[in-house]
Parts: sequence; structure tokens; C-alpha cells
Amino acid sequence: MPRGVAKRDLPTKACPVCQRPFAWRKKWARDWDNVVYCSDRCRNAPRKA
Repeated sequence: MPRGVAKRDLPTKACPVCQRPFAWRKKWARDWDNVVYCSDRCRNAPRKA
């Protein structure tokens, strides 16, 4: 029997900068509600008006 959850069943969000969906990661487990961007590159990108 496989353990864990299938990747397709993980929660996802859309990045406000690149508009791509990104899935939950174990390293974000404690603060998934506060995760907004999919990567450091998007987090550091200039904000669009």
C-alpha cells in the first residue's frame, strides 16, 4: 500500500504574478495560508499596477 496523498489530491493556489497553479509542499505545511507566490522569482518581481 502506498503511503501519503496523491499529488493530484494536494491543495493548489494560483500565483498572482505568473498566474500558474502551484501545489502544496511539505516545507509549506506550517504556513500554507500565508504562502502567496510560487517561487522567489515571483516574490521579488515588480508589482504590476
